[in-house]
Amino acid sequence: VQLQASGGGLVQAGGSLRLSCAASGGTFGRRAVGWFRQAPGKEREFVAATFLSGGNTYYDDSVKGRFTISRDNARNTVILQMNMLKPEDTASYHCAAGNPIVSSVRSRDAYGSWGQGTQLTVSS
Repeated sequence: VQLQASGGGLVQAGGSLRLSCAASGGTFGRRAVGWFRQAPGKEREFVAATFLSGGNTYYDDSVKGRFTISRDNARNTVILQMNMLKPEDTASYHCAAGNPIVSSVRSRDAYGSWGQGTQLTVSS
């Protein structure tokens, strides 16, 4: 499955932004969709994930309470709503689809399909 991430941009600290992840053909064809981010010089890290059937969600501690991952069934997309943004959230955000189990939902290796990144820059 090919994924398309969109919605990145420049926002001031404390602001909000909404990222979208869409699948080609209109279906993800996987159990879960995750968002990962990568800042310059750093490894790609887990942000959030959701199982498409059941809707269970998982977050990294650094974004818990500020970010929300959800599925927009009408548009067949997965949304990452980001509030109370901080400069340290600045990164390229990538969505991914895969078949993780609960214990591997935060692992990059559990996701076989990746979209290109969309850049978020948070100014202080």
